[in-house]
Amino acid sequence: MKGLKFILTGILFGVIMAKSEAVSWYRIQEMFRFQSFQMYGIIGTAVVLGALSVFLIKKFSVRDFSGEPIKFHDKESSWPRYLIGGSIFGLGWALTGACPGPMFVNFGYGYWPILIVIMGALGGTYLYGVVKRWLPH
Repeated sequence: MKGLKFILTGILFGVIMAKSEAVSWYRIQEMFRFQSFQMYGIIGTAVVLGALSVFLIKKFSVRDFSGEPIKFHDKESSWPRYLIGGSIFGLGWALTGACPGPMFVNFGYGYWPILIVIMGALGGTYLYGVVKRWLPH
């Protein structure tokens, strides 16, 4: 029962993604062709809400699920990893029409071919874990 709030939050996230059409391949295609502002508005809203959430977590010393304080650690600035990683992520997003959140929402909608994309994403994550020590970090 302790995890119920997380399941309900995930369901709410899925409903919001579906209703905002962020899971629509056509909306994502419009974004990459600069034909519509809708996806940029959704992404911008997510960035603002994320920044606000981090600010509030720091200000009120929020604790995680197990009661430990949430801590943020600065990352070293390294352009190659952001350029390479962002390019791979963006290419996958453009080719499949789905980023990680909408992939699972599409699966929930019953679009079974998205399982190929989900398996590719999981495989890519696994591959990263295997070759991580040889990559620039």
